[in-house]
Amino acid sequence: MEMEANQSEITNSNFMLIAINEAKKGEGFTHPNPLVGAVLVKDGIVLATGYHHRYGDLHAERDCLKNAREKGVDTKGATMYVTLEPCCHTGKQPPCTNAIIEAGIARVVIGSRDPNNLVNGKGVEQLKSAGIEVVQDFLKEECDKLNEIFFYYITHKMPYVILKYAMTADGRTATVSGKSKWITGEKARENVHRTRASVAAVMTGIGTVKADDPLLTCRLNDGKEHHQPERIVIDTNLEIPEESALVKSAKTSKVTVIYGFFNPHTSDRREWLFHQGVETASFSLDEKHRINIKEVLEYLASIGIDSILVESGGELAASVLPFANEVHAYVAPKIFGGVSDIRVPIRGDGVDSPDDAVQFSLCDIERFGDDVLLKYKRQL
Repeated sequence: MEMEANQSEITNSNFMLIAINEAKKGEGFTHPNPLVGAVLVKDGIVLATGYHHRYGDLHAERDCLKNAREKGVDTKGATMYVTLEPCCHTGKQPPCTNAIIEAGIARVVIGSRDPNNLVNGKGVEQLKSAGIEVVQDFLKEECDKLNEIFFYYITHKMPYVILKYAMTADGRTATVSGKSKWITGEKARENVHRTRASVAAVMTGIGTVKADDPLLTCRLNDGKEHHQPERIVIDTNLEIPEESALVKSAKTSKVTVIYGFFNPHTSDRREWLFHQGVETASFSLDEKHRINIKEVLEYLASIGIDSILVESGGELAASVLPFANEVHAYVAPKIFGGVSDIRVPIRGDGVDSPDDAVQFSLCDIERFGDDVLLKYKRQL
C-alpha cells in the first residue's frame, strides 16, 4: 500500500511539473499577470494542457479547457492540476472557477496560493462549494518560484527590481578612459538579454545613454519570439541625445524618459520627443537635486510595470539599491586597475561600518565561459 501511495505521489508530481513547464512558456508576455500552467488528467492520462499566453488572453485553466474541447475529450470527472489558485473575479477574462465548475471537473490540485485580495482563498472556497475536491500547496515551492515577481508586486504595490552590473575581478566597470565594451564575454551578455525578456522594463540613466548609447532591447537569435521590455531613462534635465539608439527606436519599442519638473525650459524638448514616439514623465527632486526614485517606482507600479532590470552607472545604481530585490553581479577575469571611484558598480555615500551594509544572500552562481554571475537576493 505504501509503495502504491508513493507511486501515486510521483505520478501527481509529474502532472504538476508538466503544468509548471506550460506556465514557463508565457514568460515575459503576461506582465503584470502571473505565469500559470494547467493540465487536465483523467484515469492517469493527460487530456489537455494550457497556459496563460499573454496579458489579456485566456487564463491557463480556460486555455486548457478550450484545448480539451477542441480535442473532443470528456472533461467530466477529470482532475485539473494548476500552478496557481484559479481566479474567481472578472478582469480581462471571466472567472476561471466558473469554467472549471461548468466543465464538470471533479478535483483540482493547486500549487501556489494567490495573494491577490480579489482571490486569496476565495477561488478555493467557490470550488469547494460546488462539490469539487481541492488539494492545495502541491509542489508549492516549485510553483511559487514561477511568480516571485507577481507575488512581490501584488503585495507591495512596487515593481520587483533587479540591479545588474558587470565588473572586472578588481571591481571596475570601465577603464580609466571610460571604455566598458566589453567587460564580459558573449555568453554572459546573451544571458542579460534573457533577463531583459523576462521583465516588464529596463531602466538606465542618462550618463549610460551618453557614454554607451545602449538599445536595451532583447536580441536573442534563437528563433523564438521574445518579449521586448519597455525602456526607461532617468534623465533629470531631459538631455537625451536626439541621435541616440533609444530615441531612434522609440516608435517600435516603447521608451519613457523620467525628468525633473523643476526645469521650465523642457516644454519644446518634450514636444519634440513626443513626435519621435518618446513618452515623458516628470517627478520631484530630493534634497540632493536628484529624481525621487521611490516616487518613480511607485508610479511605474501604478501603470502595471511589475518588474524592472536596472542597467546603469554607479549613481543610479546607488539610488535604486534600497529598493533592489536582487543583484546580478557579472564578474569577468580581467583587471583594469586605476584608483578612481567613478568606475565602480555602486557609488553614493556608502556606509560607515560593515554592520550598516545593505545585506543580501547569495542564491545562485552561474558560469558563462570564464565569466561568473553571482545572484543575490535581499534578506527579508
